Amino acid sequence: MTEKITPVAIVGGGIGGLALALHLHRLGQVCEVFEAVPQVREIGVGITLLPHAMRELATLGLAEAVEAAGIVNYESVFFTRHGQFIYRELRGRHAGYPQPEVSIHRGKLHQILWQAAVQRLGAERVHTGHRFAQMRHSEHAVTLHFQDPQGHALPEVRSRVVVAADGVNSAVRRVFYPDEKVAFHGINTWRGVTRHKPILTGQSYMRIGSIDTGKMVIYPIANINAYSIDGQGLQLINWVAEIGGQSERPNDWNRTGRVEDVLPLFKDWSFDWLNVPELIANAESILEYPMVDKDPIPQWTFGRVTLLGDAAHPMYPRGSNGSAQALVDARTLADELAASSASGTDPVHALVRYEAVRRPITSQVVLTNRSTPPDFINIKVDELTGGQPFRHIDDVISQDELRKISDDYKKIAGFSLQAMKTPD
Repeated sequence: MTEKITPVAIVGGGIGGLALALHLHRLGQVCEVFEAVPQVREIGVGITLLPHAMRELATLGLAEAVEAAGIVNYESVFFTRHGQFIYRELRGRHAGYPQPEVSIHRGKLHQILWQAAVQRLGAERVHTGHRFAQMRHSEHAVTLHFQDPQGHALPEVRSRVVVAADGVNSAVRRVFYPDEKVAFHGINTWRGVTRHKPILTGQSYMRIGSIDTGKMVIYPIANINAYSIDGQGLQLINWVAEIGGQSERPNDWNRTGRVEDVLPLFKDWSFDWLNVPELIANAESILEYPMVDKDPIPQWTFGRVTLLGDAAHPMYPRGSNGSAQALVDARTLADELAASSASGTDPVHALVRYEAVRRPITSQVVLTNRSTPPDFINIKVDELTGGQPFRHIDDVISQDELRKISDDYKKIAGFSLQAMKTPD
């Protein structure tokens, strides 16, 4: 009897892992997904999908469903901690891109991807309750060992190649980098979701302040019910609060936060267009975690195993770019694996080619998210004003200079308007 060998085993059923599975299926390649949680539920808070992320989802035939479940962003607006206007730019289709920019509940996005994977691959190829334990290499395959939620051993899985898409705390990555630690630079973060009337256009992505004295990122992720021009009705508003100079906290992305810890930092942030303390106080849920990433690593691919998404390049959640880079990883790797299959070559070569394309690009994004992310606009204005109010932003810095900061980040992250209008 011939032993079963899975062509591609994907460890982790998050955004990147599911996108890879769907791309492989689209290209006629067989794969299986192994997710650690026993049941997939809609958890988490908001996420913004930039045009290059939406391009990848459109290739998978999921853009329409994602757009319907979220909010199509009209603009991105920057303010000081005093609520003073700094800079505004149109986003997505409103800025001339072929694709929209969409903000959505992370759990909704995950469900769309998960349901598509189960439907297209078949439930027998999408496994839950499989926590990676260890692996063993041979010349032609990798043997994976998993445990169920109770810690009991599950039947081993043999695969030609393994793709680790198991997130920022990747267990597979730890095999190759056992002494690696997350990089923490003293920034603590709280994320919440609040039912609130529409803010500004109702399709506005807002960045207020900077981390030295407190920063808020605020954007809607769903319409609870249709609202009219006079502002009636509610939206689900996602907000992120950040403050620097903090002591390190456990690296737990689902740590429950407390209103009394975050509210005092923003108690005087009441503007004529938004009451920030009220937004925080009325949150349905708050999560607290340190802002962490990891230093770029010199190698993703080890024989028949490679890394993808946050497992490969965990980055600061600035610039809404983590999900986009994972989605681009997925399509790039799927294309390489399909090309190897078509030519009859060992898929190991596909892993090497994928890494050669994606590792340099994502390493630069990781470092840029630390040094000059989009909210460098706020940081620059704070530096020029000493954090004090001003008469008019043009007295401080020109809109052209601010636009250049924004455009430079888009080029590095891979979603400049020119790049997005050029066939990939």
